[in-house]
Amino acid sequence: MTEQAPGSHHPQPRPRSGGPQSAPVEHVTGAQSLIRSLEEVGADTVFGIPGGTILPAYDPMMDSSTVRHVLVRHEQGAGHAATGYAQATGRVGVCMATSGPGATNLVTPIGDAHMDSVPIVAITGQVASKAIGTDAFQEADICGITMPITKHNFLVTKAEDIPRTIAEAFHIASTGRPGPVLVDIPKDVLQARTTFSWPPQIDLPGYRPVTKPHAKQIREAARLITQAERPVLYVGGGVIKAQATAELKVLAELTGAPVTTTLMALGAFPDSHHLHLGMPGMHGTVAAVTALQKADLIVALGARFDDRVTGKLDSFAPFAKIVHADIDPAEIGKNRAADVPIVGDAREVLADLVVAVQAEHDAGRAGDYTGWWEDLNRWRETYPLGYDQPTDGSLSPQQVIQRIGQLAPEDTIFAAGVGQHQMWAAHFIDYETPATWLNSGGAGTMGYAVPAAMGAKAGVEGRTVWAIDGDGCFQMTNQELATCALNNIPIKVAIINNGALGMVRQWQTLFYNQRYSNTVLHSGPDTPVQRNLGTRVPDFVKLSEAMGCVGLRCEDPADLDAVIEKANAINDRPVVVDFIVHEDAMVWPMVAAGTSNDEILAARDTRPDFGDGEDD
Repeated sequence: MTEQAPGSHHPQPRPRSGGPQSAPVEHVTGAQSLIRSLEEVGADTVFGIPGGTILPAYDPMMDSSTVRHVLVRHEQGAGHAATGYAQATGRVGVCMATSGPGATNLVTPIGDAHMDSVPIVAITGQVASKAIGTDAFQEADICGITMPITKHNFLVTKAEDIPRTIAEAFHIASTGRPGPVLVDIPKDVLQARTTFSWPPQIDLPGYRPVTKPHAKQIREAARLITQAERPVLYVGGGVIKAQATAELKVLAELTGAPVTTTLMALGAFPDSHHLHLGMPGMHGTVAAVTALQKADLIVALGARFDDRVTGKLDSFAPFAKIVHADIDPAEIGKNRAADVPIVGDAREVLADLVVAVQAEHDAGRAGDYTGWWEDLNRWRETYPLGYDQPTDGSLSPQQVIQRIGQLAPEDTIFAAGVGQHQMWAAHFIDYETPATWLNSGGAGTMGYAVPAAMGAKAGVEGRTVWAIDGDGCFQMTNQELATCALNNIPIKVAIINNGALGMVRQWQTLFYNQRYSNTVLHSGPDTPVQRNLGTRVPDFVKLSEAMGCVGLRCEDPADLDAVIEKANAINDRPVVVDFIVHEDAMVWPMVAAGTSNDEILAARDTRPDFGDGEDD
């Protein structure tokens, strides 16, 4: 991957190292040095909440003409907003919190960014240096707590180290495999007097990400591609982060091989392209899942053979040789042994593969995938994505999401929560370009959508941003709607309201004999189910209006388009639409957890028949 993620409309200046030094500015505090450093690395937006130990940094931030602070309502919102900002813009997202609970409230979004390789820098205050280790008020060892879920973290002990630390943090977060970096600064260090100069000298011994792939491995991969009869390009989020989508399209069209894009890679390859089979995995398309199972060669590009893609690992793609290309050498061979391991930036890997495959073609060695495509086309024609309309006249959640996608302005960014609505949004909205689909893939964090949409909208103000959320997810972080209303961040939120924790309920339907233990959200254990009776707890329309948003509700399919169009027309305030949908809708296809991808169900109790032989 390159040091900036894809979809970047505002290239972020890279922290400079070496070269002529600017004249030192005497008599600044550590806090002033921090804000000056953020200005120099090109950070234009910080999401955060002040508190005792970080408070010194908030005073000079008030005087900055380039750093905008967005006062969130919960630190988790700050972290997810930084992630949404980074995913939408390709730049490093920044969040800030005080010590103790402020810092620990960032743990979930930091872990989320770590799992999905998102470049964010979290800046936290810490108790005074002499108080560290004494169980001081609001003390937490945030460096120790986040060590497993950050790419790197720093405890700054001297004010003069602040510029170098910030430069290094941004460099580490945005280069190689992107990821979160935490900078913890004690209060006395922020208050100390120091000097400021820029650029600092970056010194990171041992940190040398390999970007250029080995030529021999590239040639071997090209040879396997042209020799294969049933190849598949298995594309992960690393291709988007490397801004390698153009190169991917060239390689796919040059080879004629089918393409599957993971949940984190939607938009890396146009959904409408004839070579695209869709998303693989637990809720992937039948064609994509089966193609990987039947392949004789898998070319994995910026993907990590996640368990949600592979299903039962020892039964995954039993006939396939593996070419695995990734910027992170730790991923190669971690879950599946690679026949051809390639360490390198995805854009450079793809560019070199195009040249090598073309050389194979020029030498008269081109793959013949005619029979393979006959199988692939039969599978996708026989088992297309679809859904049934409810027989009681209620709203279909799939139709709601599909129409939002169809009626949205061009270049709309969609951020999804986690659960059924996430999978429906992945399936029934078309993603033609990168950085238009934001979600919590690896961590599966409920509550991600609203603050991530807020961060995305703050970063790309001219584009429409829809958050596709569930009523369960929405109730975890909806307080950030107040942040949006007060900071002129007019996102749009679709609540897919089925009155339940939908994905958990689906599992209870399938695997727990329909015993719906603690998954109903619209009634309590001692109150009757109150659905369509005019009493809802909470009333999402009233709640949204109370936070300065426009609140709408849609229950009748006949009103669906008009309500969506009304939401699209409102751009001066956040809009929340409460879509009351049928509670029994399920996500299909599905591979049950812990089972083989060969056991994919196209619908309940409906397993596709692919025959018995490896060449079927």
